[in-house]
Amino acid sequence: MRLTTPITFAFLLCAAALAPAARAQQSQSDMSEMQRETEQYPEATKTANDAMSQDMAGGMRGMDMSANPHMFLTELRPKESGDDRRAEEIVEILGKSLAKYKDYKAAIADGYQIVLPKVPQQLYHFTNYKNAVAAAFIFNPAHPTSLLYKKTGDSYELVGAMFTAPKNATEQQLNDRVPLSVARWHEHVNFCMPPKTATPAQVDWKKFGLAGSIASEDACAQAGGRFVKQIFGWMVHVYPFATDPDKVWAH
Repeated sequence: MRLTTPITFAFLLCAAALAPAARAQQSQSDMSEMQRETEQYPEATKTANDAMSQDMAGGMRGMDMSANPHMFLTELRPKESGDDRRAEEIVEILGKSLAKYKDYKAAIADGYQIVLPKVPQQLYHFTNYKNAVAAAFIFNPAHPTSLLYKKTGDSYELVGAMFTAPKNATEQQLNDRVPLSVARWHEHVNFCMPPKTATPAQVDWKKFGLAGSIASEDACAQAGGRFVKQIFGWMVHVYPFATDPDKVWAH
């Protein structure tokens, strides 16, 4: 049997100690990038929000998402024993934790920030970036990354929440969080960011962004853009207050 030397053992201890810090630093970097891009390219962010909002009205059910080069959804898996109960438990825990946030001011007080509050949207995402960082390591149904609100005059009506997972999460890891037989996680892909020198007013959003015609790295380079294969990480919406069971995990 091969024994671990003291030096090797010390190295392994250091690596084990540094790994979580490195992952946390990378996760925080991803969140900072998300915030920066959200502020710099509001039109692209609005397109992403609108695309994610379509599921509430059953939009994703009626659309062939495979035809959208900027959206990828996991396939529904066959039901396994315990899947339905696990999904019900998530909704139950989430529903209880969201009760206080029916008053949107309570969400803001707890660190949720309105994404693009001045831009008209179907659903407004109130995002807690601390929860987003934590979601890179552990799934907590009581602490969603974002809360989903509809604008109602000068106020907001809470309708649901969004969970997130790291960009490099495997489908099995996504399934461990929310059963893939019940919900379809999605990711925003093939994002061509406009040239750094272009102002938002100068950008042709018919070409760039998550609704643009450019969906390949080569085409993006030819247009002078910056290609991002996947942006924002994995996401899944849930509507715990929906009276129709089919709309709780709308996709």
